[in-house]
Amino acid sequence: MGEAPSPPGEAIGVLKRHVGEPCRTLLLSDRRGSRAWKISGPGGAVVLKANNPGEQTARDKAAEMAQEDDHLIRLTAAGALDPGYRISAGPWEGGRWLAARWIDGAGMWRAFAWARGPEGDRPAVRSWLVGVARTWAEQLERMHAAGWSHADVQPTNTLITDTGRAEVIDYALACGPAHGRRLPYRGALTHTTAPEIAGALLATAADTHIQAEPPADVWGMGASLFWCWTGHRPVCYGDATLREDKLEVIAKGTTLPLDKARPWPFPRFEEAIRACLAPAWENRPSAAELAALLGES
Repeated sequence: MGEAPSPPGEAIGVLKRHVGEPCRTLLLSDRRGSRAWKISGPGGAVVLKANNPGEQTARDKAAEMAQEDDHLIRLTAAGALDPGYRISAGPWEGGRWLAARWIDGAGMWRAFAWARGPEGDRPAVRSWLVGVARTWAEQLERMHAAGWSHADVQPTNTLITDTGRAEVIDYALACGPAHGRRLPYRGALTHTTAPEIAGALLATAADTHIQAEPPADVWGMGASLFWCWTGHRPVCYGDATLREDKLEVIAKGTTLPLDKARPWPFPRFEEAIRACLAPAWENRPSAAELAALLGES
């Protein structure tokens, strides 16, 4: 095995002022043209992302990194994001880097592991599941109220803290009010793509921007909850199926029966998931309505 790639020196020079010295770096991921590190010191920690200039991918990760930085600035100005979330950003010799607040949390799939088996059928787990879903909906509600959609709602972009709170990350593909040029939005993770987005992708050219709207976020949230709780993706197709064929299945709006896939009955939680996965976008609850539904005793 080779040596782990080092973070951009330009970024470390800036971030030392935030985390202090001595400064430690830990590579978290290196895939699909981008890398992420945890940068920590006596003053705290941040997550640093940068494009991998040596990997050719379908998307320009340096441009995507710059776009995410623009989104964070605009979301913060709109009151949709806490001012302390964005730390800093800038160019480096290989492209762009971006640093954000470190969030202590587990990936959603791993966090839901204890709820996927029959042993999860207990009051503490039910309360935990509802709390995760409610706090997730509340964060989406904040974005939607400002005229934005996250546009990449999926398990890997949602961290679950020790207190059972969902934290949304990765705003690179977010869709907001028109503001100059942007990379065309052409969907995100296939398995959490809403039917209307799937249909639009199939009906338009590869360079056409599709404006994702809040109902697509709600569908993505429902799909993620379905997937991580049951262990099954909400739409049935094979792993080897071509993406275009998967999108055709998704566009039909038919999902697996939740009562056949669930690990144990939980009517209140199932009601919320089914509402999110309504095939027609206008029949889904808003994030605010969903948060209110999940907040009812």
